[in-house]
Formats: sequence, C-alpha cells, structure tokens
Amino acid sequence: MHKLNRLLIEALDSLSANKLRSILTILGVVIGEAAVIAMLSIGRGASASITSRIESIGTNLVYVTPGSSSQNGVRNAAGSAGTLTIDDANALVNLNNVEAVAPEANSFVQIVYEAQNTRTRLIGVTPSYQDVGSLTLSDGEFITDENQSARSLVVVLGSSVAETLFGSTSGVVGQSVRMNGQPFKVIGVLESKGGTGFLNQDDQVFIPLSTALYRLVGGERFRGSSSIGQISIKASSAKAVTSVVSEVTLAMRERHGTVEGADDFTVTSQQATLAAATQVTDILTIFLGGIAGISLMVGGIGIMNIMLTTVTERTHEIGLRKAIGAQRRDILLQFLVESMVLSLVGGLIGVAIGWGIARLMGSIQIGGSAITPVVGLDSVLLATLFSMAVGLFFGIYPATRASRLQPVEALRYE
Repeated sequence: MHKLNRLLIEALDSLSANKLRSILTILGVVIGEAAVIAMLSIGRGASASITSRIESIGTNLVYVTPGSSSQNGVRNAAGSAGTLTIDDANALVNLNNVEAVAPEANSFVQIVYEAQNTRTRLIGVTPSYQDVGSLTLSDGEFITDENQSARSLVVVLGSSVAETLFGSTSGVVGQSVRMNGQPFKVIGVLESKGGTGFLNQDDQVFIPLSTALYRLVGGERFRGSSSIGQISIKASSAKAVTSVVSEVTLAMRERHGTVEGADDFTVTSQQATLAAATQVTDILTIFLGGIAGISLMVGGIGIMNIMLTTVTERTHEIGLRKAIGAQRRDILLQFLVESMVLSLVGGLIGVAIGWGIARLMGSIQIGGSAITPVVGLDSVLLATLFSMAVGLFFGIYPATRASRLQPVEALRYE
C-alpha cells in the first residue's frame, strides 16, 4: 500500500509538471466517456419508453391482419389486402380463452374545428374496442351499440387531438368537428397515454365502425361481408396468448380455406411485438455505445501519444533512476500508474458530464413526448472500467519502452 501511494504521488507530481498537456489528454478521455454514458442512457431510455408504451396497451392481445407473412417476416399483402371481414371477427368471439374481439378499420383523416386542423389516425371501432384497447375516458363516453347500429356521426378524440383543436381536453364534449367535410359530434375524450411517432396513442380518433365503413373509409366487401383492416383480440391472460394464437389461426384457415404457407392473413401477438421492439432497441443501444466507444479509443490513443512523448522527455531521469538501483518493474509501474491516472480522472469527469448530457437530451420533447434517460450503475461501472482498461492498454507500450532503456544510453541522452 505504501508503494502504491508513493507511485500515485509521483504520478500526480509528474502530470502536474505539464498541466496543460495533461488537461488536454484527459479531455480526450472525458469526451469519449461522456459519449458512452450519454448514448447508453438515451438508448436504454428509448427502449424503456417503447416497452412501456407497448405494455400499456396490454401483453395479452392478439392481432389478425390481412395479408400473409413470408418466412423471414416480410408481409406479402399482394392480392389479400381486403381478406378480413366483420364475419371473421364474429366467428372468433366464442373461441377458448378469448375475452373480447374488436374489428377495426384504419385510415388517416384531416379533422377540423373552426380555424384549427390536424391530420390524425382514424379508427373505426365497435364498443368492445374500449375493453380490448384498455381505453379510459377523461370526459364523455365511448362508442355505444346505438352509435354502431345507427351509423352515427360521433367521434371520440385522443387527448393530443383535443389539445390541438381546442387547446384543452375539458369542455370538448358536445362540440362539433368536421372530417372529410362531414360534421361529427364529440362524445368523449380519452385520457392521455403518451407515446412518440407511430406509438403515440393520443394522436388518434375513434368513430363507429359502421360509420367508418360506409361514410369515410369505403365499403369494400369480401365473400359477402364488409372488409376491415384488423381484428384485435383480448386473451383471458398473457399465459393464454400462445393457445389463442393457435386457435385463431386454425379458425381463420377453416373459414378462408387456406393451409399453412398459403394464408391470406397474419396472426401476431403483442408479446411478439414487444420482443421484436426490445431486440431492435437493444441492438440500437449497442450500436450507439459502440460508436461512442470509438471516441474513447481515440482518447486512449491520445494517452499513448503523450506517454511516449513523456518517456522521450524523461529519458535522462529514467537512466538516473536505473543507475541508482531502480528495477525495470519500478519504471514500468511508474508510467502505467501515470497512464491509469489520466484515464481514471478523465473517466470520472466523463461520467458526470455524460449523465448531464443525458438529462439535458431527455428534457427535449420529441413528437410530443420526452425520453427519460436510464443511467444504470452497470453502465457507469462498465464505462469506468473500460476507461481504465483503455489507459492500461495504451500505457503498456510507453511504459515497457521506458523500462527497457539502458542506464548508460539513457544518461547520455540530451
């Protein structure tokens, strides 16, 4: 311990003799370390955000969509875009472990209120969609059986749409908006769920499925029934999802007269979506961390460059120390400790700055929602250890070179 303390004191004395050079060397490590911490935390934050959005919809959901899926997962919708019907949805209601079935038709629409307008996702649904989609109203009511039967011109707004059109989510029920030139009465506003991009559950509106099919989306038919865009199914539990997927697939094949490999529909689950999203975000996090790690490697090269310069400048000192009895191991440790001190100090400062950058980036609203960075202890330890490893690795060659200097030649050096 005494020897280690002495080496640390000598390293600090040596580095402080060239303060500006030491600071610039440390700066390279700081930038690399800060980039690693910031990128890993932002990547993890994005992963957590996407996961929470998907889980908020429910992990016990199964979806049936038109079009087959090839072996590599790429959808092939050619000739099968309208193969799902309301009759298909009705046939799935009585399957085992199925709690609710919600057929839906999807489109995009320009919705207008006085001088305000916005383009949003339009979903035609039946009353059962509220249960399947786990929707909660902040005001008003959801689509009713009466609305569905009468093809009523009524609409339920997502909170984001209500804010855009009315500047508030309260006092909106009873107002009239226009879609495709037709007036729709607002009967409800949903509570905010949040999200970004295609996962923004607040940027959508709901109307009766019958109204959507016959007034807005179009009335295509398949096998004597109205074509729809998707069937959402709520399983009795997350554990029952696998069996529900199997039963739905068999029932749909029987109805459509298809066999495996020739289906004109695709059955997926929310769990599969969650697993795919998690895999993508994990890869993205690793990718971002790898790019940031390159910056840290560049900082390590800077350490190596400075240490080689230091060895050259202190050749005479090294020769003198060897002449009075210093062992090769002592010289090696001295320069390794100096390299480690540079990388460790830079690493610790970089962790703090990286955390600050992550928090700053997390406060920026993207698509109406901010990503909360996740700075895990494992990320900090990994980045710090990696920083120390960089210092050790890039310090070995200069230290070895210093330790191999011959005393006589070193003393002659000017």
